[in-house]
Amino acid sequence: MGRSGGHRNVLSGFRLRPDTERIRGRQAPMSDPVKGSVTDAGSPQGQVHRMVPVLPLRDIVVFPHSFLPLSVGRKSTVQMLRDATREAAEADPSGSGKVMLAVLTQKDDSVDNPGEDDLYRVGTAARLEKQVRMREGTVRIVIRGSFRFRVERIVQTEPYVRADIRVLDGTVGANKTVEFEALTRKIREELQEMIKTDLFPRAREVMKTQLARVGSAGQLADFVAEQLPSLNTEMRQEILQTLSIEDRLGLAYAAILREKQVRDLGRSIESKVKSEVGRTQREFFLREQMKAIQKELGEGDDSTKEMDELREKIEKAGMPEEAEKEALREFRRLGRIPPASAEYTVGRTYLDWLVRVPWDKRTEDKYDIPRAKDILEADHYDLEKVKDRILEFLAVRERKPDQKGPILCFAGPPGVGKTSLGRSIAKAVGREFVRLSLGGIRDEAEIRGHRRTYIGALPGQIVQGLVRAGTRNPVFMLDEVDKLGMDFRGDPSSALLEVLDPEQNDTFRDHYLDLAFDLSDVLFIATANMMDPVPPALRDRMEILGLQGYTEEEKIQIAVRHILPRQLENHGLEEEEDQPVFGRESLALIIRDYTREAGLRNMERSIAKICRKAVRKLAEGEAGPLQVSPEVVSELLGAPTSLSRELVERVSVPGVAVGLAWTPVGGDILFAEASRMKGNTRLTLTGQLGDVMKESATAALSWVRQHGATYGIQTGFYRKSDIHFHVPEGSTPKDGPSAGITLVAALISVLTGTVCRPELAMTGEITLTGHVLPVGGIKEKLLAAHRYGIREVILPRLNEGSFLEDVPDEIRDALQIHLVSNLEETIPIIFPNLAPAPTIPGPSIAAGTTPDQMLMQ
Repeated sequence: MGRSGGHRNVLSGFRLRPDTERIRGRQAPMSDPVKGSVTDAGSPQGQVHRMVPVLPLRDIVVFPHSFLPLSVGRKSTVQMLRDATREAAEADPSGSGKVMLAVLTQKDDSVDNPGEDDLYRVGTAARLEKQVRMREGTVRIVIRGSFRFRVERIVQTEPYVRADIRVLDGTVGANKTVEFEALTRKIREELQEMIKTDLFPRAREVMKTQLARVGSAGQLADFVAEQLPSLNTEMRQEILQTLSIEDRLGLAYAAILREKQVRDLGRSIESKVKSEVGRTQREFFLREQMKAIQKELGEGDDSTKEMDELREKIEKAGMPEEAEKEALREFRRLGRIPPASAEYTVGRTYLDWLVRVPWDKRTEDKYDIPRAKDILEADHYDLEKVKDRILEFLAVRERKPDQKGPILCFAGPPGVGKTSLGRSIAKAVGREFVRLSLGGIRDEAEIRGHRRTYIGALPGQIVQGLVRAGTRNPVFMLDEVDKLGMDFRGDPSSALLEVLDPEQNDTFRDHYLDLAFDLSDVLFIATANMMDPVPPALRDRMEILGLQGYTEEEKIQIAVRHILPRQLENHGLEEEEDQPVFGRESLALIIRDYTREAGLRNMERSIAKICRKAVRKLAEGEAGPLQVSPEVVSELLGAPTSLSRELVERVSVPGVAVGLAWTPVGGDILFAEASRMKGNTRLTLTGQLGDVMKESATAALSWVRQHGATYGIQTGFYRKSDIHFHVPEGSTPKDGPSAGITLVAALISVLTGTVCRPELAMTGEITLTGHVLPVGGIKEKLLAAHRYGIREVILPRLNEGSFLEDVPDEIRDALQIHLVSNLEETIPIIFPNLAPAPTIPGPSIAAGTTPDQMLMQ
C-alpha cells in the first residue's frame, strides 16, 4: 500500500474474512462480478470506464459521497481540467453533462509530476461540480465522490495521466449480524461523544448535521476515515481499499480507540506541564526574594550585574524615543522571566541587537573634491565619464548634504572595476565601506529581516551591514543587483524598493527590530552585469552608469600601474632584483592572445601565473630576474586561447559571415553560417537562437528571395532548396535584434559561392524593405572587434551618434567604420567583387491574376 509504516498494525488488528477481497496499492486480480451487482454509488459493479482523466492529490484521500473543494496549481492538472471540460461539453452540448475524474492519491507527496508508479491503484471516481479559474493561473474546483474504482491500466502519461478504471463493489460483507449492528452503533456513540469534546476541527453543529446524514454502515466508516484528524494518508488509503463493510468498520473503530488514547495521553501531559509551570513560578518568586536580600546585604550575583550593564547600554545607545521606549519595555519584561526559559534568550538577543544598532553614530564627511579626484585617478585608469559623474555627485552632496540624491548603479561586464569604484568613493568621502552581495538571495527576509516569532530570527542584511560598519552613514554597496532571485519566500527586489527610495527609506522598518530606522544618510551604490533582469520599478530608483570595457592600450596602462605592483606584492617579490621584467610586447601578447575579455580578471590571473613561475625559479636557485619576453609568455602560458587566429580560416569558405554581439560579459564576435541543400523550402535554425534571432533569419531569407536576382541569385531558388542557418557555440543562448545584416551576408555568400571578407564584421537589424535599423551596445561591440583584430566594421547609420560619443579615439582610429542605411549600400561593402545584375523587365501580369499565380510567374 505504500508507506504505511507502523500504522498498519494499529488499523489492521481486526481479522479479515477469507471471502473479503482487499486491495493494497497494487493491481490485484479480480474476476468480473455477477451482472446486476451495483456499487454503493449506484454504478454497475465491474463496469469499465475508458480513458478517464486522473486527478492526482497530495495528502488527500477522497471517499464516495464526500464533497471537497480543492485548489489546483499544476500546469498538467490545469490542462487536464480544461480538456475534460471541453470533452464533456462536446459530448453533451446542452451543458448538463458532468465531468468524471479518477481521483488517486500520491504515494510520495514530494513528487511534482507523478507517474504510474507514484499513485495508488485504488481511488474514488468524482464528479466535477464547479470550477473557477483564478488570475494567478490556478483553478479552484469542487468535486463530489461517486464510487470506488481500481485502475485497470494507465493508457496515457503525457501531458497528464488517463486510465481505464473498473468500478469496485463497496458493499461486500454488509451482513447485518448482531456483531455488525453493535459495531455500527458503538462507532456512532463514540463519534457523538468526540463531537461534544470538540475533537474535530470543524464546528460542533456542522459535525452533528453531517453525522446525522450518514445512512449506511459503509458511509459511516468512510465518514470516520475522512474526518478523524489523527489519521494519516496511508491509514485513510487502507480504509478506502478495504471493500468489506465489516472490516472497514473494524478499521474505523480501531482508529477511534487510538484517537481516544492519544487524547488521554495529551491530557496527562498537559497536567504535568501545568504542574511544572507552577513550580517555575514559585522559583521565580523565591529568586526575586533572594535578590532583595542580597541588595540589602550589599551583595549581588552575576546575572544582576549583567542586567545592570544591559540597562546602561540601552541608556547610552542614543536611541530615538520610540526605540528607547520599546527597549525599556522589553528590558522590564526580561527581568520577570527566568533565565533558563527559552523566551528569556529570545528577549535578550533582541536587546543585544537593539544596543548594537548605530542609532546616533556617524562619521563626518570629507567633501574635498580635488582630493576625491586624486583618489579616483590613483585607483582607476580611464573611465573619465564615470569619474566625472562621481565627482559631480560628491560636489552636490558637499553643497547640500541633506539632498536626497540618486542611487548610482555601475553596470558593466565582470572585472571592469565596479566594486573598486565603490571603495574609492568611500575613501574619498571618509566613510566606512560595507558590501552586500545580492547574488542568489531569494528570501525577502534576507533584506527586511525575520519576525521574532520564528526560531533563529535575525535582522535583515541591511541592518546587519550597518552594525558591521558601526555607523549610520556608510557607503553601502549592493553588489550584483541583477542576480536577485524570487521564490515562494517572497521577492527581495520588492523589499529593496523601500531601501533605495529616498522618499521612503527615512522610516525603514526591519521586521526583526520592528522599529523605524532612518536610512537616508546611507550612501547606497549598486552594481550589475546587465540591467535586463532588474525589475523596472527597482531600475527606476537608480541612475545607470555604464562601464563597457577597456581597449588594449588602456589594459596595458592598468597592468603597469595597478595589476603588476599588486601581484608582485602578493607573491613576495618586493625586492627589485627578484621582480620579473615585463615588456610592452609581452603584456600586449597576454591581452591579445590569452585574455580576450572586456574586464581585467583573466589578465590578472595570467600575470599572477607568471609571477608564481618566477617565484618557483627563484626557489630553485636560478639567479637574476625573469625576463618576460613574448617567447617566455608562450612558454609559461601555453598555447594561445584567442579566436583571432581562426578568423581567416573560418571565413575562407562561402556561407560564413562575422557578426558582432553584446553579452553580459562584454562584446563578442559570432560566426553566422548558412547552408543550402536540395529540399522543399524548409528553413532550419540551430544554435540556441532566441525568438528575435529567429525573426531576423526569416526576414533575411525573405529579403534575399525578393532581391536575390539583383546579385545573380537564381529566381525561385527556394522552391527546390532547404536553407539551414547555424550560429555556433550552441551552449550559449543567443538573442537580440542585431544579426540581420550578418544573416543576409551569410545567405548571399552561400547562394553565390562568394566568400565574405574575413577582416570585416557587421551588426545591424533589417526590415523586409531592406532598411538597416539601429542596435545597442555599440562601444562593447567595437571593443570586441578591436580585440579580435577586425579592421572594418559595418554599423547602422542611425548609430552614428553613439559611435562618435562613446567610442574612444583609439578604437575610431584603428577601425574603418562603414555607416549604412539600407542593404543596397551594405552588400557592395561585404562583396566588392559581386556586381549587381542588370534589371530584367518582368512579364506582364494579366488582370485577375491571383497572388499564387504571380509567385509561379
